Amino acid sequence: MMSDQSAPLQHPYTAEYEQMLDKVRYEGAYPTRERAEEAVRQALAGLGRQLTGDERVDLAARLPLEAARILTAQIPDTQPLRGWAFVKDLAARTGASLATTRWDTGSVFCAVAAYAGPELLTRILQQLPSGYALLFGRAELAPAA
Repeated sequence: MMSDQSAPLQHPYTAEYEQMLDKVRYEGAYPTRERAEEAVRQALAGLGRQLTGDERVDLAARLPLEAARILTAQIPDTQPLRGWAFVKDLAARTGASLATTRWDTGSVFCAVAAYAGPELLTRILQQLPSGYALLFGRAELAPAA
């Protein structure tokens, strides 16, 4: 009986998710794709605990399937966290430093913003408490007095 060792291995990810991982790896200057994927999983799970409603559904529809599953597998918290509290909560859950968690979140959210597009990202930022705009690479504008 012949061995099928020459058959190509099936990679578990879609090409679109691979591209997302590559973008996050580049943005975050991560040494490996595995490290980028760890950042993606943690940041998207955290976002999934904050985002609700149509914005959650619309974002999931635009993300690669694997990323959408990470986002939507989370049950949203009843009390959404402000941006810095989000970073602190994520750091506590992962055991990473605040600086590393902030870097990881920004690297992942930069890619997420590209998938969301400007209109959906604006809706997402309007839904979330203050402090998330900078995590997505946007200026946080204070309301006029």
